[in-house]
Amino acid sequence: MTDQASTAATRAETARLPSYLDAANPGPWGMFLEQLDRVEPHLGPLARWMDTMRRPKRALIVDVPIEMDDGRIVHFEGYRVQHNLSRGPGKGGVRFHPGVTLPEVMALAGWMTVKNAAVNLPYGGAKGGIRVDPKLLTPGELERMTRRYTSEIGLVIGPDRDIPAPDVNTGEQTMAWMMDTYSINQGSTQPGVVTGKPVSLGGSLGRRDATGRGCYVVAREAMRRIGLPMEGARIAIQGFGNVGNAAARVFAAAGAKVVAVLDVGGGIHCEAGIDPQALVEHLQGKREPITSFPGVEPITADEFWATDCEVLLPAALEGQITAANAGLIRAKLVVEGANGPTTPAAEDMLHSRGCLVLPDVLANAGGVTVSYFEWVQNASSFFWTEDDINARLDRVLSEAFAAIWAIGQERGINLRTAAFVTACTRVLQARALRGLYP
Repeated sequence: MTDQASTAATRAETARLPSYLDAANPGPWGMFLEQLDRVEPHLGPLARWMDTMRRPKRALIVDVPIEMDDGRIVHFEGYRVQHNLSRGPGKGGVRFHPGVTLPEVMALAGWMTVKNAAVNLPYGGAKGGIRVDPKLLTPGELERMTRRYTSEIGLVIGPDRDIPAPDVNTGEQTMAWMMDTYSINQGSTQPGVVTGKPVSLGGSLGRRDATGRGCYVVAREAMRRIGLPMEGARIAIQGFGNVGNAAARVFAAAGAKVVAVLDVGGGIHCEAGIDPQALVEHLQGKREPITSFPGVEPITADEFWATDCEVLLPAALEGQITAANAGLIRAKLVVEGANGPTTPAAEDMLHSRGCLVLPDVLANAGGVTVSYFEWVQNASSFFWTEDDINARLDRVLSEAFAAIWAIGQERGINLRTAAFVTACTRVLQARALRGLYP
C-alpha cells in the first residue's frame, strides 16, 4: 500500500471511531442538533458556517475529589462547556444534579448561545455542572465540592472569559463560594466572575425572580397578539422551584390564577386558584409533600398535563413534554420556563392543534438578561434599583419578542425557528466577520 493510500485508509478508519459529538438521540444534544437542522434552510449564505453551531468550542471535564465529613475521599465528575464565544465571553449556569452528563451540558451551552444572541446580549454560550445529588451532601461537603470544582475550571472562567451563574440545585450561596474561590486564586476580589450572587457581595436586585418574571413578560406579549386576556387566565405550572414560584407570583399579581402545580412531591389542582405566596411559605423548610397544602385536590402527572388552562408553564428539567403526553395538553400557550422541556416531535403535535409554544431561548431569558445587568453593575461599581432592573428587563424582552414575532409572521415559521434564525444569524455573522485563525 502506498503512503497516500495508507493515509486515506487511516482517515477513513478514524472517521468511523466514536466521537463525543455522537450523542444518542433522543436526548438534549440530539434535540439541539435537530433544532439546528430545522433552522439551517432559513440562513441563506450563512449556512456554510452552520457546523460552528454543531461543535462546542471547548469542553472541559474535571475530577472533583473532596473529603467527606466521615473521612472518606469521594470523587465527583464536573463539566464546563463553552459552546461559542464569537459574540463575547461565555455565559451560563452551573447545575448540581445526578443526571448531569457531557451531552446534556453541551446542549445547555448551545441553548445559551442561542438565548443570548436571541435577546442580543453581548455573550457567547456556556454551561457547567457536577454529577451529584446535592441532597445527599452536608453543607460543608457542598462547600468543599463547589470550591474544588471552581478551582478546577478556574483556567477557563473569568469576568471577561466565562461567567457562571445559578441553575438547577445551585443558588446565591453557591455563587458566593465560587466567587470567593476564584478571587482567592486570583489574589483580588473579582465579583464579576459569577452572577446570581447575594446582593451583599455585588449581586443585583431582581435577579432571584428574573427568570420567572421574564416568562411572564414574554407570555404577556404573546397573549396580547393572540387576543388572550391576562385577567382570569388559568395557569398550570410544572416545577415550583425558583422559576416556577416566581412566575406564579408575577402571573397572579397581574390577575391570572394558578390552578395546577406539579412538583417532585406530586400534583395539586384548585379551580378557584392557588395562592402562590402561601404555597411558597407552606413548602419552605417542610418535608411534607406539596399535596399537603390545604384546600387543593391531589392530581396525577397525567391529570396535570390534561389540566384545562390557558397557559402551561413547564419549569423543571428538559424533555418533559414528549409525543407520549403532548396529546393530553389543552393549553393555548406553552411557556418554556425550563431549558429544552419540549421535544421537537411534541412541539409539532402542539402546533398542529393550535397551541402556541414560546421557546425556552426566549421565554426563560429573563435570568441571563438580569445576569447581564449584574455583570455591567459589577464592572462599573454602580448599582440600580429593583424598579430600574424590572423596567429594563421588560423592555429588553418585549423588544426581543416583537422582533422574533415579526420574523415568524413574515416567513411563516414558528417562534422557535424564528428565534433560532435571529440568534444563528447574529452568531454566524460574527463568526464570518472574525474569520478563521490560520
